[in-house]
Amino acid sequence: MPYRRLPNTDQSRIRAITAALDQYRLENVPGQVINLKTKNEAEAFLPNFESTHHEYLLSLEKQKTASKKYYSQFRMARLYLSHFIQVLNFGVIRNEIKPEAKKLYGLNPTNHTVPDLSTEAAILTVGEKVISGERQRIAAGGAPIYNPAIAKVSVHFEIFRDTCVAQKIIQKSTNRYLEQLASMRPECDALILGIWNQVEDYFKNEPEDKRRELCELYGVRYYLRKEEKEAEQQSTETND
Repeated sequence: MPYRRLPNTDQSRIRAITAALDQYRLENVPGQVINLKTKNEAEAFLPNFESTHHEYLLSLEKQKTASKKYYSQFRMARLYLSHFIQVLNFGVIRNEIKPEAKKLYGLNPTNHTVPDLSTEAAILTVGEKVISGERQRIAAGGAPIYNPAIAKVSVHFEIFRDTCVAQKIIQKSTNRYLEQLASMRPECDALILGIWNQVEDYFKNEPEDKRRELCELYGVRYYLRKEEKEAEQQSTETND
């Protein structure tokens, strides 16, 4: 025998309540299937839940767009910073820059490998030190490093840092709406359960197929068990 199952997504929750309210308005005697109290509770709840769900989806879409920009800027900042450090190391190896000067950049004078730049925190930390170090060295009379110049590195670093801030703001907004939805779901599910119980109770004396059809008009959803699906499929194939 088919069984009912409460909605498991916010969109299906909205559809379930909307279907019940729409059908309520078509009743010859309003309140005969769903009582007035439940109807009023559903009408008061639904707009807030729909609005929060809508804002969450908008924020989530903004987050996806921002994420693409974030990873693009992440790659560029890492590329320019890594390249700059490599050129700096080559300058030290060729004795064009004194090894001790690397301390200005927060780098080990004897280590000529590029530090780990695989995370946001690493790029922000290393980038700030490298940009500051190059400016200090130039101010002390050192020849600027070119290809890439520190100005170019700084541009991509600043863009990435701004992108990080924007990304966190959007993520915070998305999480806030998600938390609001999570706090509203128990009330939503309780409303749907109450509606479905009233609907099924009203049509309980109808024949099985007719009862399911009438209940589904009010948003009740029934599902076949595995063996019932197989039996239905076999019956269809036989009839064909």
